Amino acid sequence: MIRFSNALIVDGSGATPYRGDVLVEGERIAAILPPSATPAPDALDCSSLILTPGFIDMHGHSELEVLRSPSMRPKIGQGITTEVAGNCGIGVFPAQKGSPSLKALTNDVLGSYPDVGWDDFSSYLKAWQARGSGTNMAFLQAHSTLRSFALEGNPNRSATSAEVETMCLLLQKSLEQGCLGMSSGLYYAPCLFADRKELLALLEVVRQYDRLFSVHVRCEGNEILSSLGEVVDLARFSGVRLQISHLKVIGRENQQLVTEMLHLIEDARSEGLDVQFDQYPYEYGSTSLFSLLPPPYLRLERKDLQSHLKSACERDSIRRMMEEGDGWDSLAQLCGWDAIRILSLDSNPRYIGMTLTEVASERGQGPYDAFFDLLAEEEGAALMTDITQSQDTIRKILSHSLMCFGTDALYAGSLSHPRSYQAAIHLLDRYCKQQEVLPLELMIAKMTSVGAHRLGLTDRGLIQKGFKADLVLLDWQKLSDNSTQANPDAKSTGVELVMVNGTIAFQHGQYTDATAGSALLY
Repeated sequence: MIRFSNALIVDGSGATPYRGDVLVEGERIAAILPPSATPAPDALDCSSLILTPGFIDMHGHSELEVLRSPSMRPKIGQGITTEVAGNCGIGVFPAQKGSPSLKALTNDVLGSYPDVGWDDFSSYLKAWQARGSGTNMAFLQAHSTLRSFALEGNPNRSATSAEVETMCLLLQKSLEQGCLGMSSGLYYAPCLFADRKELLALLEVVRQYDRLFSVHVRCEGNEILSSLGEVVDLARFSGVRLQISHLKVIGRENQQLVTEMLHLIEDARSEGLDVQFDQYPYEYGSTSLFSLLPPPYLRLERKDLQSHLKSACERDSIRRMMEEGDGWDSLAQLCGWDAIRILSLDSNPRYIGMTLTEVASERGQGPYDAFFDLLAEEEGAALMTDITQSQDTIRKILSHSLMCFGTDALYAGSLSHPRSYQAAIHLLDRYCKQQEVLPLELMIAKMTSVGAHRLGLTDRGLIQKGFKADLVLLDWQKLSDNSTQANPDAKSTGVELVMVNGTIAFQHGQYTDATAGSALLY
């Protein structure tokens, strides 16, 4: 038995913190008692510390990272004990093992893994269980792999009725095997080529199983309101529970839309729709450098795309489309080249850490030609960060009652966004401790019980007798996010202990590399 003695307990419910002792026996919280006047010799003296439930990451991408590094140090080190993987429509099942198209699809987001691809969720889960996991993990069925598996040839097109039926059967199988729902990335190929008929057919399956539909909306810039309206309308017609991924508004000129965006979601709730959203606490995001290209060019296989990028005529066409940004998010236009920074570039690593403006200057080119050349030369992963929103927007979204915490962590390249290592600590340090956007008890609730309730987890997300012992011990005075874009994995301070299912995974600055995490299945 482990006893946390005289801790300030922030129990995850949003209630006022209180002093008490928490006893853990096996995987569960055995009792919550009044604080000890004199801690027992074998108890953990928590008189200067805060005890919270383990943090729940509603938006992860660790399907391959957990197989590469089962202890999941990047998540454990920031107090995350549970993750939802398979977001943005990007996943690894169902797929043929070693599929070149799957490698191309996942390389920039999930990273590489030998013979990636599993026939179904059950076969992936066997591999996951064989390796073990430091965190609990729940999984969504990704839309992209349904399309790639069901559509003959290039999946970057509309599906036939027979192919939609095949996708629905594959989705049904995944849900029966335990997936918590389905995700789509309408911003990314091949999901962006799905029409309304396809989406409604898939969502009918999700509704029948009462699962979650998590979606990266089609546009987050100029067309954010119509894109939100699209997915809300899909939820209205299908009856699914809708989770909007990493809610934000992209572009300097679009930040004033945040109030109208939130009103649109509130109106949907008033109508009776089950809509919520998650958010990562940074003004800059991270994704594939290739995603800057217009949708028609994302239809192409990479070899064909790179051939087009070497053509002066095609470059002119792509540039015009990127400058116009009609009906899609042209980040180069919305954010500017000086706001786009190279995070990982396997074929040209010397440019890592530089903005595309700086890369162009060093190469003696304009930014478009430099960008086209980098993509044409790239044989591996190409990741970027992009400044997409303002601090004021982040605070407005963060403080909203429908928000819950997510990291959108990627582990694909040699360098990652700081959110991959410190999103939870960054949220607590900057927005709770420094800026006091929300009281601590409400911020912790957004990081714990709100996500647990959304996922239907009835024994996690709270410090309560009988609940699973996923716990985090914090030294609030020392809590500090020390990461930067140049040093994203710099160790934070203030995390004293992390426990997963009653097993200590991190204590006194040291990882135990325990793999006590459970697969959370329906």
